[in-house]
Amino acid sequence: MGGESGFGSERRQPLAERMRPKTLDEVVGQDKLVGPEGVLRSLAQRGELPSVILWGPPGSGKTTIARLLCTAGGARMVSFSAVLSGVKEVRSVMAEAEQRLKFEDRRTVLFVDEIHRFNKAQQDAFLPHVEAGHITLMGATTENPSFELNRALLSRVKVYTLEQLGEDSLVELTQRALDNIERGLGGHDLAFAVQQQVLLARMAGGDARQTFNLLETVVALAHAEGLSEVNSELVARAAQRAIASYDKGGEEHFNLISALHKSVRNSDVDASMYWLGRMIEGGADPRYIVRRLIRIASEDVGMADPRALEQATAAAGAVEHLGFPECDLVLAQCVTYLALAPKSNRLYTAMASVKKTIAGDPGEPVPLQLRNASTRLMRELGYGQGYQYAHDEPGGVADMSCLPDKMAGVRFYRPGDTGWEARIRERLREITVARKHGRKSDS
Repeated sequence: MGGESGFGSERRQPLAERMRPKTLDEVVGQDKLVGPEGVLRSLAQRGELPSVILWGPPGSGKTTIARLLCTAGGARMVSFSAVLSGVKEVRSVMAEAEQRLKFEDRRTVLFVDEIHRFNKAQQDAFLPHVEAGHITLMGATTENPSFELNRALLSRVKVYTLEQLGEDSLVELTQRALDNIERGLGGHDLAFAVQQQVLLARMAGGDARQTFNLLETVVALAHAEGLSEVNSELVARAAQRAIASYDKGGEEHFNLISALHKSVRNSDVDASMYWLGRMIEGGADPRYIVRRLIRIASEDVGMADPRALEQATAAAGAVEHLGFPECDLVLAQCVTYLALAPKSNRLYTAMASVKKTIAGDPGEPVPLQLRNASTRLMRELGYGQGYQYAHDEPGGVADMSCLPDKMAGVRFYRPGDTGWEARIRERLREITVARKHGRKSDS
């Protein structure tokens, strides 16, 4: 194989760092923010860069864009560690920023990577300086800021969302690195077809940094093995497996479980299996998944198929017995059953109606006929009077109200006509007839 560009001493920076864009024009996939008509580019070039939070997935360009915006706006960028620095360091940085603004007429942009790690004391210490304009705060986070930052700080910054990089953008970055002799891997005499670049991009899961890391590994392996062409097997071997985009405790965790829940609710078996697979491959706790499936069994299937709850609770037991990874098929079986089952949310709406009723009038007394008369005083007060033992009544149904007097005739549960609920509707009609029959017998 030809030249060995890209392979220098051990002190050389990783490819991802060497290929970090040096101008806003080199940034890919975020045109809405920093493209020729991008809002952040326009603000920075006019010197009007506000305090912002850049929220996006790993490898989408948050840190790079922050640096380039500071350069474009002529500001001094100071990095701050939310993990290693405390309130004392905050005050020191603020004092320097005020002096810089006063004597150099130069703004300071305080860049905080992983700003979601800010504790309350740090957020409170920054607040007055952001409000007074002593600094411009620029944060980067993979977490939803509305969950992680307090309202006071969040109200003083503008949140901009970065998109996950698509395959086209990652292929563009790959080709750029392969062509660049000075900073990239140019001059390697290695055939790297677009098809294999697409495969590499797919395995990187929308992450530019991961794309460069995989590319560097692929080229290093090819070089070491004397190969002149990259094939699918080499890419797969370098990656070991696709990098699952998943964060057990963050935004993506809730996005994925939401996608799974809503796919099951919509009876989309294939989508349900896919989102389940994403969670499993991403390392989600199978016990968490099965707890959500138990909830789905009642919330979205309910009495349309009472066996759905049996299947979900059986899956929970199997998950405990088998553990991971053997329990993956148990989860898949449960998800498939729930997705295929007839759907009804009548239990969910009934319980919501009950809660609303109780919230409006939480103290309705239990009717006397339903109270146990366990003492003489209770009997004298009428406890238990009027109670009718259902088993002694025709049809096993007594003509006796079991709701508080003010709520006589109220209905919370109204079964639909799907699955078992069609039979339940018929059963309710039978109960109504039996109750009326008992009323006629008494008269």
